[in-house]
Amino acid sequence: QVQLVESGGDSVQPGGNLRLSCQISGIISGRHCMGWFRQVPGQERERIASVNSASTTSYADSVRGRFTVFRDRNNNRVLLQMNNVKPEDTGLYTCAAVQGVCDFTQDIVYWGQGTQVTVSS
Repeated sequence: QVQLVESGGDSVQPGGNLRLSCQISGIISGRHCMGWFRQVPGQERERIASVNSASTTSYADSVRGRFTVFRDRNNNRVLLQMNNVKPEDTGLYTCAAVQGVCDFTQDIVYWGQGTQVTVSS
C-alpha cells in the first residue's frame, strides 16, 4: 500500500523559514517524480515544486529562489525547504508521486493528506 504522509506545517511569520517533509512508503520514490502542491480555498491546486528521478527540480515562479525541493533517499522522503515565506504562501501543502515523467495528470498519482502552512504576522 502506497502512503505519503506530510509533516512540518506550522504558523510562521513573514520572512521566516519552514521545512516540510513527505514520508513515502510502499514505493521506491527514487523512480517517481515527486511534487509539492499548494491548495488555497476557492483556488485551484497549484504545483509549486517537483523533483524527478534524476533529481532535476522545477519550481513555480511564485516560489523560485525561496523554496527548495530535495530528496532524502536514505529515508525515502522528499523535503521542501521554504525560506523567506510570504502571506501568499499560506495553504494546504500536499505531496504527490507519479511514476516516470512529472505529469501529475496521469491515471495513477499518489497523494498525501496535506499539512497546513499559515504565514501571518
